[in-house]
Amino acid sequence: MPGNDCHCLIPPFHYTDFDSCGVGIDETAGRFADVSVERCLRCGQRWLRYHYEVEAFSRSGRWYQVPISEAEAAVVTVTTAVAMLCRPHWHFRGGSYFDSTGERCEWPLDPGGL
Repeated sequence: MPGNDCHCLIPPFHYTDFDSCGVGIDETAGRFADVSVERCLRCGQRWLRYHYEVEAFSRSGRWYQVPISEAEAAVVTVTTAVAMLCRPHWHFRGGSYFDSTGERCEWPLDPGGL
């Protein structure tokens, strides 16, 4: 994990602080979520990012982000992304659904609550 002062641990995040590699679209439950692996340009930490919105509803955009290892980054797929998101004991989340540019949540994600 990066040091506590790295910008990848302090929301709001900015896309220019990361290299992004698209994994694909997770169509599970009609979410059509964008799944990507981000790499912090400052410390090199890898992050799994999951973003989607329900187009029929305003203020439904949401994203989740969790740290992952280099090995996990190499094998993540759209079908394994949700399980990987739910493993850590904490996560970042944000978007219009949460009325937030990003916040750290000290609990694991519930896959049913995505």
